[in-house]
Amino acid sequence: MPDRLMIGTRIRERRVLNGIRQSDLAQQAGISPSYLNLIEHNHRRIGGKTLLKLAEALKVEPSQLTQGAEVTLISGLREAAGKPDTDGPELDRIEEFAGRYPGWAGLLNELRRRNQALERTIETLTDRLAHDPFLSDSLHEVISAVTAIRATSSILVETEAIEPEWQARFHRNINEDSARLTEGAQALVRYLEAAPNTEAELTSPQDEMHAFLAARGYHLAELEREMAGPRDVARLIEAAAAQGMSSPAQSLTRDALLRYMEDAQALPLRAFLARVGMLGLRPDRLAEATGADMARVFRRLASLPEAEVGPVGLVICDASGTLTFRKPIGGFAMPRMAGACTLWPLYQVLSQPQVPIRMRLRQAGRGAEVVEAFAVAAQAVAAGFDRPPLMQALMLLVPDPGEAGGELRQMGVSCRICPVPDCAARREPSIVAKGL
Repeated sequence: MPDRLMIGTRIRERRVLNGIRQSDLAQQAGISPSYLNLIEHNHRRIGGKTLLKLAEALKVEPSQLTQGAEVTLISGLREAAGKPDTDGPELDRIEEFAGRYPGWAGLLNELRRRNQALERTIETLTDRLAHDPFLSDSLHEVISAVTAIRATSSILVETEAIEPEWQARFHRNINEDSARLTEGAQALVRYLEAAPNTEAELTSPQDEMHAFLAARGYHLAELEREMAGPRDVARLIEAAAAQGMSSPAQSLTRDALLRYMEDAQALPLRAFLARVGMLGLRPDRLAEATGADMARVFRRLASLPEAEVGPVGLVICDASGTLTFRKPIGGFAMPRMAGACTLWPLYQVLSQPQVPIRMRLRQAGRGAEVVEAFAVAAQAVAAGFDRPPLMQALMLLVPDPGEAGGELRQMGVSCRICPVPDCAARREPSIVAKGL
């Protein structure tokens, strides 16, 4: 078994050695006993805050659970190597290299982390340039003002005799358009100066909706109550509006919350968590056991508290391929709106409705993070005699359990920032194909 999958075993051994009950350790770490049980049996990957909390509760250094710094170096070097060509690095001598030259190994790992950080920055900037409505509106305002000034000045230059009244009017127009140009240019410069900051202010109603949901962990206790209704949704929207949420964002968020409430009533929280505890994060088995359709099970899994089931991501697109919902998961990047990699199973299922796909994925150029993806397409709106059915595709993402078997497929985030060479699905050249 790979070393990274033995962390759960070490946690269980340390817990038993300290005489701590599983339920008590789970409570101290802020997770559910069922989730800790999955971790201890090496069915869930662990890292970050959860690992630190467990190490603190067990009174050990996190490195003792991950077998020391050398293992971390080796893991990082393997991530940096990726899938080398025949003349690539000697993978069979990684342990020797890390042991003899830990300083060089650490430097390579640091360079790998910096490279990944730069790639994420490029992703953010590229995505904003391609799909940012604020940037588009600002450029349009600047071009409109320049065009107006050019047209008015042409009249003044090319007309030999202009009545004083009209001349004053033209001068006034140039002054007003110049002021408008100055304001637009200043706003654009301020915005571009903030562009490297990925936490810069929101730029679209969809961004506002996702920020609202993310601030609550995509789980809303107010809508989990048995007697929850539209008034509860209205109160949440009113609170969001009081904090400055725009009207279009309020409309999107209202629709999302109403759908959330319907899912919660169809699959009550405690009963559904019990099913997940027995069947795991398998949407097909949960759909069969509950009688719910697969799309509802996908959405419900993504709404469960992370402390109960671990990280779960979800992305939804409409029939045009535009992403309408994004709940991120570590190790898998999602672009805003459109332009995602066409190899995602999210898009494959659109051509075969009701036929689910299960796949192990790793995004190129983003380290060795592997996720397990479940995808299905379903009707969002049923067909009528006067309208065709409206389809949508959903893709659920969970950390790869590390079980043997199943082909591991490599794909990108979007063509513009994908380093995979000679991809048959490529729509445009990549700006990172030959490195940063």
